[in-house]
Amino acid sequence: MDNLIVLCLIFVISLAILVKGSDFFTEAAEKIGLFMGLSPFIVGVTIVGVGTSMPELISSIISVFQDSSEIVIANVAGSNIANIFLIVGTASIVSREAMRITYNLVSVDLPLFVGSSFLLALAVWDNHFSIGEALLFILAYLMYLFYTIKDSAENSPALEVNNEDESQSSLNNLDIDELPAIEKTPSFLIKQIIVAIISSFVIYLGANYTIESLIKISEIVNIGKEIIAVSAVAVGTSLPEFIVSVNAALKGKAELSVGNVVGSNIFNAFIVMGIPGLIGKLTIPDTVILSAIPVLIAGTLLLFFATQDNKLTKWEGWLFIIFYGWFIGDTFHLL
Repeated sequence: MDNLIVLCLIFVISLAILVKGSDFFTEAAEKIGLFMGLSPFIVGVTIVGVGTSMPELISSIISVFQDSSEIVIANVAGSNIANIFLIVGTASIVSREAMRITYNLVSVDLPLFVGSSFLLALAVWDNHFSIGEALLFILAYLMYLFYTIKDSAENSPALEVNNEDESQSSLNNLDIDELPAIEKTPSFLIKQIIVAIISSFVIYLGANYTIESLIKISEIVNIGKEIIAVSAVAVGTSLPEFIVSVNAALKGKAELSVGNVVGSNIFNAFIVMGIPGLIGKLTIPDTVILSAIPVLIAGTLLLFFATQDNKLTKWEGWLFIIFYGWFIGDTFHLL
């Protein structure tokens, strides 16, 4: 019993270190990008967008190296479910009024968001995820990234005229006003590079001990590693998205709040599955296919249809929270 308590403490602390390390790495990488002359939008899409999903990616890669690749699909499905139900639900509830979402998010990004979930479900439904599928997933994300950058370039004049223009896609609405201030001095650049290197090492340590403690906890309590990954690990690695989306909702920035979830889910489905799939063979457990994947598809469709009127209300937010409560209860057979 004492050993279990110690392992649980290690799990919580290492997960917190993983998330915090990702935060420091993302901020340092943002500053390096701005120092090198990259536009705020490109920094937002390539660094901020990826940075909030860094915990999922690194923990999934570590799990492959530790022969626990079933954690990958569980982490992806669990994180995406948490993003939809827990994060969007909470953001809708704390928002002062209904979160209003503009046309382009509904007409372009959300269909891609739905497509990524369906492609993920189809790819793993046969309990197999091949190298070819991994390459296809990475290519799909690169195409999405290309679309986002191209769309930004086409609409850049509108942005210069009116910074409050709400016709951009979700990733175009990253809050560039809140990107960190930088100094154009060599010492500043060296400092940020050092921070990035140290935080990378911290991320590795956090992910490594998170997965190691998860494996040992699952052995002691006789619960599948994928069950812990789809719940506790998924919630922990989704904390960056949670903070960004809830803060955006409190500031009345619905597009940033929902767009962060949409972009993160697309990244998780394509990259967090794709890169580990290239490193080693991924185990796809039946429990994830039969329980988590259907909930992910249901949540994806629910968010898609809930946003067709270009808004999310508090009542819809509570519905999302109820769904997540049911999912966790069903996962641990509490209901």
